[in-house]
Amino acid sequence: MVALLFLGSALFAAGAAKPDGGEALERARRVLEAHPVVDGHNDLPITLRQKTEGLGDVAAYDLRTRTPGDTDLERLRAGGVGGQFWSVYVPGEMTGGFARFQLEQIDLARRMIARYPDRLAFATTAADVVRAIEAGKVASLLGMEGGHAIENSLGALRAFHDLGARYMTLTHNTTLDWADSASDEPRHGGLTRFGEEVVREMNRLGMLVDLSHTSPDTMDDALRVAEAPVIFSHSSARALCDHARNVPDGVLRRLPQNGGIVMVTFVTAFVSPTVADATAPFWKEFQERTRGVDDTAERTRIWNEIEPRVPRIRVTVAEVADHVEHVRDVAGADHVGLGGDYDGNDDWPVGMEDVSGYPELFAELVARGWSDEDLARLASGNVLRVMREAESVARRLQEARPPSHATIGDLDGRP
Repeated sequence: MVALLFLGSALFAAGAAKPDGGEALERARRVLEAHPVVDGHNDLPITLRQKTEGLGDVAAYDLRTRTPGDTDLERLRAGGVGGQFWSVYVPGEMTGGFARFQLEQIDLARRMIARYPDRLAFATTAADVVRAIEAGKVASLLGMEGGHAIENSLGALRAFHDLGARYMTLTHNTTLDWADSASDEPRHGGLTRFGEEVVREMNRLGMLVDLSHTSPDTMDDALRVAEAPVIFSHSSARALCDHARNVPDGVLRRLPQNGGIVMVTFVTAFVSPTVADATAPFWKEFQERTRGVDDTAERTRIWNEIEPRVPRIRVTVAEVADHVEHVRDVAGADHVGLGGDYDGNDDWPVGMEDVSGYPELFAELVARGWSDEDLARLASGNVLRVMREAESVARRLQEARPPSHATIGDLDGRP
């Protein structure tokens, strides 16, 4: 078995000299060889859909070559990535057709995974992830991004779980009938009663509740209701960058009791306050111009028109490491992971411009005195523990209660 349970070696002795840049990078790569990263969020499926014809021609977007985006097989290997939640994202700003789009995205992602059986392995459990890593493959999990895709139906939620989705981000950038988003006007003060039932049913299924993109009130309500650990698949620390997409310290302090994890993202607007302030007007313009635009190609065209005007501001690996350390310091070393959000944005810290950049971050943490044990937790140990605990809770809940047949009409009085 690869050293997924390895407790680390070469820990810093008291007073020992810090490694230089070359030594730190070499040690980082050794740690990642033993404990490959299991990353919480990569948007490659929507990139593949946008850049090919026919709802995602997986043969045309060849991951064996260097792709035009942030992700391909060789760069995953160079980055020490052994597991990846592929986001099967559905734009929440569309006027409808969410469930169909979601089915197409799951189909696309599973076709993508199946095309490279020697390098990628479809996974739905922590045990699957370990087996894939042992076989030298990238364990490939699916994460839904936005609860709008279930169209207020717990039956649809269960069907998507049956197709392999193993987390669902409760909201994306739009407030739902049952949950407030961080990037839209709140309407509910968090979760409605139906929203709480969605969380309970996800726990019963063993589907991770992802709180990235949600409002702080939604985060609080989900933590109150959840019976299994939650995740933030791609969020950073709000105390360091006051962006709505980041996690407040009050929520971080609640994570140990829940057992959940914040998977720190590398998007520069979520890492650097300077970038957040400079890019906010352009993000607002994009949201306004794409509201109600269903066609992903048109949404891409609009962003490509806006993007050249967005200022480029240098963000360092050290700034990302600051967020990782802040989450560790407030929530604890057992509650921090990584969720790069590659192929979902186009501005990255210097040295981390694509999925090959994880060793740079680990080298920075090595230079700051992190032990191999804590680096291993960050890379994969913490998220695997969360997955195992969620699976255990699901087995218990499935014995205790049947699938929920509640509707939003029953609980919230909505049609």
